Amino acid sequence: MAFSEPKPTIVIGLGNPLMADEGVGIVLIEELAKQAAAGTLPSEDVEYHDGGTGGMYLLHSIAERQKAILIDCCLMGTEPGTLKRFTPDDVNSVKQMAHLSLHEVDILKVIELAKQIGQCPDEIVIFGIEPLKIKPQMHLNDSIREKIPDYIDAISKEIQHV
Repeated sequence: MAFSEPKPTIVIGLGNPLMADEGVGIVLIEELAKQAAAGTLPSEDVEYHDGGTGGMYLLHSIAERQKAILIDCCLMGTEPGTLKRFTPDDVNSVKQMAHLSLHEVDILKVIELAKQIGQCPDEIVIFGIEPLKIKPQMHLNDSIREKIPDYIDAISKEIQHV
């Protein structure tokens, strides 16, 4: 079995689609991947990946990349639905772990570990979306779902800026 080189850019949607707006990263990565398959977004040098609820396997997903774009629900103290673009240096994580899953991990800790072992992408961009609710629910709340075209537009510009 031959292994191929990783594509220079990876776009990863993070989150838990069983927890309402916590699943926004997964919804967005599915839409971005559809657009790439249809030819409206780059796919030759860009990989689109459902990172789910994270876990340490994300370390391998970002290794040997030039750029990683991460999409996740983020509690930022802003209006629900707010999209912010930032880098790992722009934020300190105060993620409260529920410790209910071995897949649960703070993405900033994964990035720090990647730096320590020399496998961190040259550039990391994070798109955070302020949730309305995080609770057991298998769909996004309407106020978040209505903004999906805006989120896709902003993230698409970042992808094409590669």
